Amino acid sequence: MSEKGRLWRTFKKNKTALIGSIVAILIIIAACLAPVISPYDPFEQDVANRLGPPSRLHFLGSDDFGRDVLSRVIWSIRISLTVGLFSVIIGLFIGTMMGVVAGYKGGIVEIVIMRTVDVLLCFPTLITGIMVAAILGTGQVNLIITIGIIFTPRFARLAYGPTLGIKEVEYLNAARVIGASHLRMIGRHLLPNIFGDLLVAATLWMGAAILMEASLSFLGLGVSPPNPTWGNMIKSGMDNLSNAPWLSLYPGLATLITVLSFNMIGDGLRDVIDPKLRI
Repeated sequence: MSEKGRLWRTFKKNKTALIGSIVAILIIIAACLAPVISPYDPFEQDVANRLGPPSRLHFLGSDDFGRDVLSRVIWSIRISLTVGLFSVIIGLFIGTMMGVVAGYKGGIVEIVIMRTVDVLLCFPTLITGIMVAAILGTGQVNLIITIGIIFTPRFARLAYGPTLGIKEVEYLNAARVIGASHLRMIGRHLLPNIFGDLLVAATLWMGAAILMEASLSFLGLGVSPPNPTWGNMIKSGMDNLSNAPWLSLYPGLATLITVLSFNMIGDGLRDVIDPKLRI
């Protein structure tokens, strides 16, 4: 059996990862087809039907402006996935470079980078997000940058440890002796050896980034209304929990399912990457 076949067999053995993958694919398809599958315009208001319960016209009910909750939940997927994906990419790229450079170079470079990382990791994630978002302001681009900054030190710490263990192995010493450049040794030998761990972390933290986006939007520091996001939908429904609980319930469930699906995928990827768990 080929290596790809063995990897797929290991991933397929993890039923939760398969279920998570199917759910994540369906969520991505829903995001791509939002203009087609949404029964209403997410911005269309119908004040006569405000706070309407789930019905044949509005499957998940309507909000305090008469907007269709289902349509807004579907359109929110686009923002959540976009923010989650690009913020993780920013954190992955910058954080990995910081961790690898610190571990590879050592000395004063290592001290400066890793002590900066330690300081950033001292603050709770949400507190860091609030501080950065307060400085940068609201909006989707600023939200991506904010969450990317939050995850940068985590990727740096993850890349730093393995780099310390790999940089003194024999094949790197041999490459150094024959005159290989630092850039070549990092790109050709170091990064491929830690890529698996980074991929698993990126998948797991994709869910965390989506949750962070919802949290900051809930606090009014994310994407501003009337643009639909799960966070600001939950917040807008808080004032009507007693008489219209569906306003917060359904976007909350959407957030839960999406985050859980990416965590399940990450669990399967961990099985594939870890040689001890392969079959």
